Amino acid sequence: MRLIALHKPPGILSQWSGDPHWPGLSSLLSLPGFYPAGRLDRDSEGLLLLTNDGGLQAWLTDPAFHLPKTYLALVEGTPDAEALEALRRGVTLADGPTRPAEARRIPPPDWRPQAQEAPGSWLELTITEGRNRQVRRMGQHIGHKVLRLIRWSIGPWTLADLPPGETREVTPPAWPLPPPPA
Repeated sequence: MRLIALHKPPGILSQWSGDPHWPGLSSLLSLPGFYPAGRLDRDSEGLLLLTNDGGLQAWLTDPAFHLPKTYLALVEGTPDAEALEALRRGVTLADGPTRPAEARRIPPPDWRPQAQEAPGSWLELTITEGRNRQVRRMGQHIGHKVLRLIRWSIGPWTLADLPPGETREVTPPAWPLPPPPA
């Protein structure tokens, strides 16, 4: 069982094959037998885990395990305390209520490329689900469109010192995997 951390740049699909308009992961690397554990939408960037083990892939992506995923989001405007509290309580999206999130304003990350970055505020959000475009939809719900989205971590694995487009092998969790929380 192997686990690879990839810093997915924006504009790349979280699948091996591309489409006529956007490249897939194969434009960055070749890892036969590895599969993404979860997705990042084409416009998002950050940590994507790849594994060659189906059981690990299922564990990493199943919301029943409440594996925290932390995102750094550049949003339009400045969310006030009420907007942040709404995220902390959980908001209701078209596909139902979200679990409560950890949410706070942060200074702009000093390690990120800053070329042509729109003005706005940075938030750190930690969620324990992974619905389609969830963080973007949560931002829209509180009236602050997400302009840039970077997944910083999944559980104990982070982007620390991993440049865009690069990979590193990381230690998978101990086997057997822990059961879902009660």
